[in-house]
Amino acid sequence: MSGGRFEYKQFHIEEIAEAIQSILDRQGKEIPEDDRWHSEDWYKDHPEDLFYETFSEETQREFQTAVRYLRLAKIYTQRIDWFLSGDDGEETFHERLKGELNKMK
Repeated sequence: MSGGRFEYKQFHIEEIAEAIQSILDRQGKEIPEDDRWHSEDWYKDHPEDLFYETFSEETQREFQTAVRYLRLAKIYTQRIDWFLSGDDGEETFHERLKGELNKMK
């Protein structure tokens, strides 16, 4: 059966977590030339726009918290999906859930 109860939307949750993590990881780095949207002259006048934004420590912490919660949501959705779809019994559901949650620590 392999799940499907939630139309595999748990993978969308993980994609969101990865996108937020990517935003955190690229802070302060130079924007690749192919991703720039202004003219060369613009960047001469606004060299700060050559770099991705850097967020405050408080904002970074909140983004990191969001990534963690989203990854937890993905795990719970996946495990419940497999349980409700008949791929896992109750014992396996609890074992796999516990194992995946422990990996996050």
